Amino acid sequence: MVPTMGALHEGHLSLVRASKADCDITVAWIYVNPSQFAPHEDLSKYPRTLQADIDKLDSCGTDLVFVPTDAEVYRPGHSTWIEVGTIAEPLEGRCRPGHFRGVATVVLKMLNMVQPDLAYFGQKDFQQAAVIRRTIADLDVPVEIRVCPTIRENDGLAMSSRNVYLSPDARQRAVVLWNGLEIARRMVAAGQRDAAIIVRQMTELVVAAGGEIDYIALVDPNTLAAVTEIAFPTLAALAIKIDGIRLIDNAILEP
Repeated sequence: MVPTMGALHEGHLSLVRASKADCDITVAWIYVNPSQFAPHEDLSKYPRTLQADIDKLDSCGTDLVFVPTDAEVYRPGHSTWIEVGTIAEPLEGRCRPGHFRGVATVVLKMLNMVQPDLAYFGQKDFQQAAVIRRTIADLDVPVEIRVCPTIRENDGLAMSSRNVYLSPDARQRAVVLWNGLEIARRMVAAGQRDAAIIVRQMTELVVAAGGEIDYIALVDPNTLAAVTEIAFPTLAALAIKIDGIRLIDNAILEP
């Protein structure tokens, strides 16, 4: 199964191709999940391109496309929610309270509805994949989670359904997320181990590009706890708004 919210791009299709390589049957799920959006977020504006999405999935050889309605996912009287705990609290969890409650609940429902052997997620949503792994481990769900590499534009910007909102000027400046990660990589490769110094350099770059910072963090990739020293593989993660459009990205820094 490849779970998506539609508005598909090459990042989603790379997950479909990975599933096709591994599995006999590939099911794509398209559902814009209302429970993972806060009241002030862009649920009503989230791009919905169902027929184009189905055409793209068909071109990749997807066997089934599941497009449930809100009434089918959240039937009358629905009152059960998944609270994941510490892995869901920092980063996106701090900036978007309730987000992972909605994500974990809807993904568990997906897994129960489709009952796949494997489910595919992208590394761009690193914390989301960690939350799902925690959920299925704690609740003994018989599915394997596979996380596939982030797919990028030629200039390094991670592919995202929200990229379509960017004006031409904002699109040029949005590459600062990738540039920030590249600076972090180069600093670590040159021997820098102080997390605060690396974060400060990334912050200066983002501010110079006119970005509004939700977070720039260096964390343990297993626990998402903040680190002060790059002594082991470390996740650099950032969430930035460019002209009000919120984008996320991440990379593993190898000391």
